[in-house]
Amino acid sequence: MAGFVAGSVARVPRSEVPDMPDRIIAATAVCLGLALISKDRKIQLSGVKTIW
Repeated sequence: MAGFVAGSVARVPRSEVPDMPDRIIAATAVCLGLALISKDRKIQLSGVKTIW
């Protein structure tokens, strides 16, 4: 699973989500095909599907 998440980190733009912990959380949601529950505006603007 970790390898798949690591590969998904590239799908979360560093310019939009600069903090690595946030990118890993967002990449986990992308990898699993789930919406992320977050009101972090940077994550919302990155194209990751979010709820909140």
